[in-house]
Amino acid sequence: MTNAAQGSPTPPPCYLDSASSEPLHPAARDTLLAALEQGYGDPRRLHRPGRNARLLLDNARAVVAEGLGVRPDEVTFTSSGTDAVHRGLLGLHRARARVGRRIVHTAVEHSAVLHAAAWAGDEHEAVAVDAQGRVLVAELLSRAEGAAVVAVQAANHEVGTTQPVTEVADRLDGVPLFMDACAAAGRTPLPHGWSAAAASAHKWGGPAGVGVLLVRKGVRWSSPFPRDDRVDDRSSGFENVPAALAAAASLQAVVEEREAVNARHAALVDRVRAAVARIPDTDVVGDPVDRLPHLVTFSFLYVDGEALVHALDRRGFGIASGSACTASTLEPSHVLSAMGALTHGNVRLSLGRDTTEADIDAFLEVLPGAVADIRADVGL
Repeated sequence: MTNAAQGSPTPPPCYLDSASSEPLHPAARDTLLAALEQGYGDPRRLHRPGRNARLLLDNARAVVAEGLGVRPDEVTFTSSGTDAVHRGLLGLHRARARVGRRIVHTAVEHSAVLHAAAWAGDEHEAVAVDAQGRVLVAELLSRAEGAAVVAVQAANHEVGTTQPVTEVADRLDGVPLFMDACAAAGRTPLPHGWSAAAASAHKWGGPAGVGVLLVRKGVRWSSPFPRDDRVDDRSSGFENVPAALAAAASLQAVVEEREAVNARHAALVDRVRAAVARIPDTDVVGDPVDRLPHLVTFSFLYVDGEALVHALDRRGFGIASGSACTASTLEPSHVLSAMGALTHGNVRLSLGRDTTEADIDAFLEVLPGAVADIRADVGL
């Protein structure tokens, strides 16, 4: 295969954007194909296909609960991670209507959290973060007094910095904490202390279209959307039983191999951080230690981030803009802005389970040239 425009062979793709979506795990693929034969029935029905579907759904819930360290009756499957975020945050908020309506969240939450907070009303406040992207705990706690809900993500989806969820939860005085765990679930153990949380299966190699809502036993939560008469009253719509089972199978596999994969990823990302820092006028952002093991974002002065994404794509490397959730709007990253980092010229690299040392060697070989070419195009 050749590139007609350049008359040269097209390099094989090297996918380095698993933080956006991890390729389907083999365990998920095998389970999905098998479950399609048995999971088509309505889990509410008493006939054999319905009972089979209910058994598969219950099994998926139990496996996900074990993988995430929660109880099976705390797990709800939703249509996406965004849906789980909305249900989790807004459900806590609605249950606290008599207490107040104010939502307090970090300034670096995913756009799904920000949109949900805005939809709930005008009473939502963003709390500043430090230069690494970690929330200022003292300020958060001072603003949390009298709030309906506090939202703190498990780890940042753009720069990888982990957040002090347990510390904040331990110091909140009766205010429930919502945790967006979509970037971290499966890859790292979840912190403790939250009241409701959200995860997304395609982030750990499950099928797209499967979100996970976690609501702790005994927590006051009220559905913010019209109720349905499904198996789980925290969700709505017909359950995608085969996809839920595939999500559970992939999570189980990822958790089993997590320790070895994370160690390999952390070492490779450390190499990337060190090599990129040697490129002139470059800022490597996010905490270098307390972070997701597979993710790193860096910004280049005098370089357009989208141009660099395209340049690297032509060289066979698939990476993302640092603002994955808002890249299509061409607006600056609110995460990097809150950190005081360069909001343009940034890209995010995130490793997958199959990323090799050779892949990183090849990436680091072409990156300086790609940056230099773009700077040369603007006369630098």
